[in-house]
Amino acid sequence: MIEIVSTTACIKCDVCVKVCPTDVFDRGPDGVPVIARQSDCQTCFMCEAYCPTDALYVSPVAVPVGADSPHATESAVAEAGLLGGYREMVGWGRGRSPGSRLDQNPVLTSIPPLAEPRLSTPAVLADGPWQHQGHA
Repeated sequence: MIEIVSTTACIKCDVCVKVCPTDVFDRGPDGVPVIARQSDCQTCFMCEAYCPTDALYVSPVAVPVGADSPHATESAVAEAGLLGGYREMVGWGRGRSPGSRLDQNPVLTSIPPLAEPRLSTPAVLADGPWQHQGHA
């Protein structure tokens, strides 16, 4: 759930306001977005992912944390390197490796044309993937 908008790091671009699917933010009187409807946050991390200055922190906790929680304290979150942590994890932002390049899963180089055994084959199967010649 969204917990922190850093007033020192925010550049007042309103990107978080625009990308939030549940309209959690309002523009504050000084231009810095404020968390107006925290209970509407779906913890989707969209605001944190799109923030160009890593000024937001979305806690992985699905309910608002208490004021005494380290997730609600900007200094504790900043010291732990968590401001913009989701954005860094997915590789968004200057100087970061895109998350897809860090993926350790095997690369799928072809898709075998396997028929679903419980259904009849709707067409003649191709000799190789993506070769659609020879269909009836």
